[in-house]
Amino acid sequence: MTSVLHEVQRSGQTITTHETPATIEEALALLQRYGPRARPIAGGTDLLIELDRGVRPGTDVLIDLGRIPGLNVIAADDFGIELGALVTHNQVVASELCRTTALPLTQACLEVGSPQLRNRATIAGNLMTASPANDTISALLALDATVTLTSTRGVRSLPIAKFLTGFRTTDLAPDELLTAIHVPHLQPDQRGIFVKAGLRRAQAISVVHLAAVVTITDDLVSDARFAIGSVAPTVLLLPEVRSALLGRQLDDAATDAAATIVAASVSPIDDLRATASYRSELVSTMTRRALRALGRNEQMATWPTDPPLLWGRGFDGRFPTGAGLAGTITDDRLINSTVNGVQVSGDAAASSNLLDWLRDHADTTGVKEGCAEGECGACTVDLDGAAVMACLVPAGRAQHAEIVTVEGLATDDELHPVQTAFMACSAVQCGFCTPGFVVASAKLLEEQPSPTREQVSAGLAGNLCRCTGYNAIHQAVQLAAGTS
Repeated sequence: MTSVLHEVQRSGQTITTHETPATIEEALALLQRYGPRARPIAGGTDLLIELDRGVRPGTDVLIDLGRIPGLNVIAADDFGIELGALVTHNQVVASELCRTTALPLTQACLEVGSPQLRNRATIAGNLMTASPANDTISALLALDATVTLTSTRGVRSLPIAKFLTGFRTTDLAPDELLTAIHVPHLQPDQRGIFVKAGLRRAQAISVVHLAAVVTITDDLVSDARFAIGSVAPTVLLLPEVRSALLGRQLDDAATDAAATIVAASVSPIDDLRATASYRSELVSTMTRRALRALGRNEQMATWPTDPPLLWGRGFDGRFPTGAGLAGTITDDRLINSTVNGVQVSGDAAASSNLLDWLRDHADTTGVKEGCAEGECGACTVDLDGAAVMACLVPAGRAQHAEIVTVEGLATDDELHPVQTAFMACSAVQCGFCTPGFVVASAKLLEEQPSPTREQVSAGLAGNLCRCTGYNAIHQAVQLAAGTS
């Protein structure tokens, strides 16, 4: 009898070589050298899961763009914002420039995953995955963004609408890299918003998401762009909404008409997250509420105060780059890292993720694997100043990195205040999730010394407790902060 393994029991694809180029030119040369064997990687929060599930057949080389200078920068000119290919969701969330001139994108970025995930996941990677559920795509479509694609043949620019060609497919040629995203500034007469419905407050894949940008001249709509996702194989740009709103005040009658048109323009699917009929109701309701918020100029109404990023002091969202961090990593080569203040060397870094490498080589058994897909936060560590999910970081990224795990929080045999508070509040239950909660809480207090209860909840949104003891955990964080 043939045995059938569950998906989680099957081995994923093995990476044999982790290349870290120092320049775009080197990265393009590596693409040509390895051909279809290679996949570029920026944050890797989608790609590592895909490799583990075997959906990228033939891939055994990663070309890690993470050390190339200049790609992690948000820049502005008279026309818009340029996001380098390494710009993360949390960089956009933290950017006042993005918030004031590209609000729908900033709102979408805050809805992606958790703080740890947003510290690694990039906007460019969200586009490359090209899932209809990817939140930033609808925002970029509504904002009329373009991408810059670079190869040895030259540079070309494409509107997002043309770059995305189908379900999880793009117009990127095999020898090209997506190197930048350009987002036009919202003008003084424009308003934009992004809204999302998920099955939980964080770490939720969209049931429906949408973005709208309207231009209002003399109190009448003179232009509108409307995009909606999670209702079709691709995120949809609906010009019909523009026709419904053009020349009208953005009042209840106009928004009702637009909501009816949007509902009639999509044919949602049934899936694990929602039925088609439920999605249809959501589409109408969300469209109406989003457009009415724009009509009242209340698009910023739900933006939280100082959303937690889980960054340390002195960290600005940009991980270290430069030629000194570049190189080739294979499993038979030792890499070197500083873990909890101690120099650590270890092999097998090409085929491992950071979670496994730390447990195997750095004596850090406090780093736990709970889900292996960035959902539970049990593997949270501090990587070069930011909290990340170690299960979604390639081990090659540990080369020349500074990493702190739960074992490194105590100093001179004295527990970290968060650890002491966890004991005082009985926040340690079965204990499995505790290391991740403690590391995330320590980063939160480093960033927000006196967090509100809402900030504690948002900061720990990427950490799951299967014992459901969140009240004690939140109390412990506020006790450590002296705000309980």
